[in-house]
Amino acid sequence: MELLWILLFSSVYPLTGGQGVYAPANAQIVHSGEACNVKDDNISERIYTIKEGDTLVLQCIVKGHPRPQVRWTKTAGSASDKFQEKPIFNETLRIESIKRIKGGRYYCKADNGVGVAAIKSIRVDVQYLDVPVLTVHQTISDVRGSYYQEKTVFLRCTVNSNPPARFTWKRGNMLIEQSKDNGVDIYEPLYTQGETKVLKLKNLRPRDFANYTCQVSVRNVCNIEDKSITFSLTNATSPPMIRLSVNDTVVVDPGQDVLLNCEVTAGFPPPTVLWSLYSRSLPLSAQVRGPTLILRAVTLDDAGVYNCTAVNNVGNPARKIVNLVVRTMSNLTFQITPDSNKDSETIQMGRDLKLSCHVDATPQDKVNYTWYKNGAPVFNSESLILLRSDPDMAPGTSSLEIVDMKFRDLATYSCVANFPGSRVLELRVDVNVSQNSVSPPVLSVPPGGQVVSVREGGNVELVCLVVDGKPRPPILWSRAEKDLLMPSGTATTETPDGRLRLKNVSRDMMGAYRCQTAPYNGLNIKRRELQVQLNVQFPPILDPVFQDARWRNSQMVTLRCNILRSNPPRLTDIRWFRNGDFIRMPTADLKEIPELKFKLEPTNNGSYECRVSNNAGTSTCTFNVSAQPYNAEFYFDTPNPVRIQKGNNYSYNLQWTQKDPEATDRIIGYWINVRKNKQNVLWKQIDLKGKEPEQGVLISHTISDLKIPLSYEVRLSPITTYSTGDFVSRIIQYSEPYTYPRPSDHVCGFENERICGFSQDRSDIFDWTRQNHLTRNPKRSANTGPETDRSGSKEGYYMYIETSFPRVQGDKARLLSPLFNVSSVRGPKGSGRVPYCVSFYYHMKGKHIGTLNVLLRVRSIASVDSVVWMKSGHQGPEWRKAFFDISPSGPFQIVFEGIRGPSFEGDIAIDDVSITIGKCKQENTAASAGECCV
Repeated sequence: MELLWILLFSSVYPLTGGQGVYAPANAQIVHSGEACNVKDDNISERIYTIKEGDTLVLQCIVKGHPRPQVRWTKTAGSASDKFQEKPIFNETLRIESIKRIKGGRYYCKADNGVGVAAIKSIRVDVQYLDVPVLTVHQTISDVRGSYYQEKTVFLRCTVNSNPPARFTWKRGNMLIEQSKDNGVDIYEPLYTQGETKVLKLKNLRPRDFANYTCQVSVRNVCNIEDKSITFSLTNATSPPMIRLSVNDTVVVDPGQDVLLNCEVTAGFPPPTVLWSLYSRSLPLSAQVRGPTLILRAVTLDDAGVYNCTAVNNVGNPARKIVNLVVRTMSNLTFQITPDSNKDSETIQMGRDLKLSCHVDATPQDKVNYTWYKNGAPVFNSESLILLRSDPDMAPGTSSLEIVDMKFRDLATYSCVANFPGSRVLELRVDVNVSQNSVSPPVLSVPPGGQVVSVREGGNVELVCLVVDGKPRPPILWSRAEKDLLMPSGTATTETPDGRLRLKNVSRDMMGAYRCQTAPYNGLNIKRRELQVQLNVQFPPILDPVFQDARWRNSQMVTLRCNILRSNPPRLTDIRWFRNGDFIRMPTADLKEIPELKFKLEPTNNGSYECRVSNNAGTSTCTFNVSAQPYNAEFYFDTPNPVRIQKGNNYSYNLQWTQKDPEATDRIIGYWINVRKNKQNVLWKQIDLKGKEPEQGVLISHTISDLKIPLSYEVRLSPITTYSTGDFVSRIIQYSEPYTYPRPSDHVCGFENERICGFSQDRSDIFDWTRQNHLTRNPKRSANTGPETDRSGSKEGYYMYIETSFPRVQGDKARLLSPLFNVSSVRGPKGSGRVPYCVSFYYHMKGKHIGTLNVLLRVRSIASVDSVVWMKSGHQGPEWRKAFFDISPSGPFQIVFEGIRGPSFEGDIAIDDVSITIGKCKQENTAASAGECCV
């Protein structure tokens, strides 16, 4: 008998009661990806197990009104190092080809601004098994020799896996068992990275020279296959040894070609040679040819520590390193240091003087300095002392000390820096030493330059000049406030002419800047120092920048624009505009908070701007002022929105609330627009018939004549006397509607193609089939399945599972009942739950019968299944009746789950299903309680 659905209403009405339907967010995480297993028994530690490379799909099912917004985040877990996921704002989290580093705890946060946000979590455990690595080692005393008899050898097998792997050792094709071979020992070492098992061969015997296989397994978890690796142990097995064709450090000029050869001198099996560069990848121009690394036309970027590694999985890898240094030389500077013992700042006859020379170079210790006096080389003497490396100066600094200066020492001194034998160009600096050519510097800020003002976003120049002194050193700029960096991000900025140029100035650059004489390229004396104040001017900072302001028409409106900061603080102008047109009003008091008051009318709705100016510019407060109603808020938690109509149609009970209905003019109705593929299906006005929306109270409208199983876009806009609100949209989808179990018997015999609203589960392996005696497959499996329906009629239909090929053992088929609503039914006095009787007939004939389960699926935020009845194996050739009571806590479905047995003679059938209110009536039969047969 077909279930008959009756359309109860088609009008619009508000649902009143309590504080309305506004409710805080509620959430639950469900999964629909390629999970191997999900443990839901412990609520505080839900674990989602998935194979590496599969697709992770987690859905955060939410309830609450208004519709909560969902945010996914992840914290570190196994195989993760840090909090690394960016938030994902979507109800469904999908990760294609998941990697092990994605394992960890995932959090779903649902928030709708009502009450406290809901947070749920689930731990994702990514399962994987790498190919193992097998290495061979000897005892420490034996490492210099070959692997020959009467030596102890260790075969170490290491693997990365989750869950922990199980190890199996084989010699040839024979399993190695420690209890049956006194010459071996198998154990797990301490302090190893990854999972490791060691096979110890004690005092090698001739039969120990063989092929050894290490096989690892995670016991087919997530269908992960076993992995293995094999090593051939012979009396020639030996660890690798290498030698380099160059010294440990190689120094070259830019542009030279470099050839590094890593020769293998020992090792069996033949080692593999690998070249790498410390902390980064090899240069793009590098060529690796076997054990040789070739670098063409090297640059400064090619410098670094190169590592040659030879590996054959015997002993430890052999390693050699080469430090490649590319010569560079730049920034040659000088210093003139008067006699420090006399606290002098000038050159004076009869006192000492030191000239210093420094160049930035690589390698620094290979730089050669040569001093000249008037073009002639300087050699050590009683009056001229050469210091190759001056201990009083920065490392790599050469100095020339002039002792007890005489008139003959007044000259031009030159310092030349070079790399002997290198093509790198030498650098030279000349210093003229005379009584007139050397004097202390004098710093000065030009008049008016002590405070410099600039508009934000502009360019500015801070000036600090050396107006006197020889030679004139460069100027170093820094921020006067401690710990503040220069706009360039460095602590200091050098300017050769004392002019600091700043571009695109921002307000955070404002403050005091210190200018100092540099200690080089001039006199090495106490630094001269001054300060310049940078004043960055910016337009007023206002609040609010934008506000959506809604009132009723004829209501007095006050717009207020608050001034938070301004530089300069003095305002120059305040003006109000409506829709871009200036509003004439009395001159504003520039010391008061700008306000605009007016009576709202349909003619003066629009965009209002308050423009506040100072000498740096103008800022704006914008107010969108209107009597336009706020948006409607769709209600997504309607318990039973779908009703089935004639002609394969359905209706949908659309529900919503009105946001802040008292804020604007009275809402008299709504425009509703239903679309499919952007084509209008329905466009009409909903009349509220004088009933005004109330805050938090549901409004309903039934949309009819929708086609099963199509989904539609619904757009809704509120209407007032003077205006229409903005449209909001949502998708409505067809779903099997609730039905209401009745006290009287109602039996579904599957006689109609609609099968009483039952449906196939999309997540199972195969489907239940509707058939009768006349529609059976003539090539069906013999000795299984019913000949007639439960009543004995050959024309009567029933549902069954076909277990012939391609079905395999364990395949499941699930048939879902309609969704039954229990929220409107009260249980017996003193009880909160209503009892229901579920009865049906089943047929389980055949030597390969599997299992028939009946599950109760209760709907809350997510569905929860529990087994309420089960039967396995051959039950005879007749139809048998089963019945049992349930007391669900909410809307529910009954699920019939058929599981295929070991072979094809295992068809299972059901018929005459009924679900009624009240407990089952006990039948007086010879069968056991809850069953009878026909």
